[in-house]
Amino acid sequence: MEITLDTKIYDLLKEYPFLEDKLIEINPKFKKLKNPILRRTVAKIAGIKQAAIVGGMEPLDLLNKIREAVGQEKLDVEDVKVEEESLQEIPKWVTNEPKEIFDAKELLDSGKNPLAEINKSLKNMNEGEVVLLKSDFKPEPLIEEFRKKGYEVYSDKESEKSFLTYIKK
Repeated sequence: MEITLDTKIYDLLKEYPFLEDKLIEINPKFKKLKNPILRRTVAKIAGIKQAAIVGGMEPLDLLNKIREAVGQEKLDVEDVKVEEESLQEIPKWVTNEPKEIFDAKELLDSGKNPLAEINKSLKNMNEGEVVLLKSDFKPEPLIEEFRKKGYEVYSDKESEKSFLTYIKK
């Protein structure tokens, strides 16, 4: 298995189970992978690039540490295309009162999947309504999933351990 920035975390850990502890050693934020709900859901849609962003790391740095751990050659910047996320302007709709507010930590602690819970809520909302997801990391995999489904998404780093992600139907 050639490991790239697009390699899904789930596939990576299935192929190389020992990498779970290695990932946590690389970045303690990855201990969330021990959560069975995150493992079954987010890990299936999150690639190495997204995991790096969630962990506050440079994607190429994480990729090379993983590749090194499994005996693959490190890659140079020229070998990997990393898109720089441009600074987003705050959309006007972010000031709308959220129809519903979700706390990712509370959902996960109670055994619920944030992606599924927010999807349920969005199905029952009117066009233009907004939900807010509070989390202790930037939920990059969820952001991409909602954008793929055609929703507008804006995420803001409130503090080092607090992100507010707005999703507009």
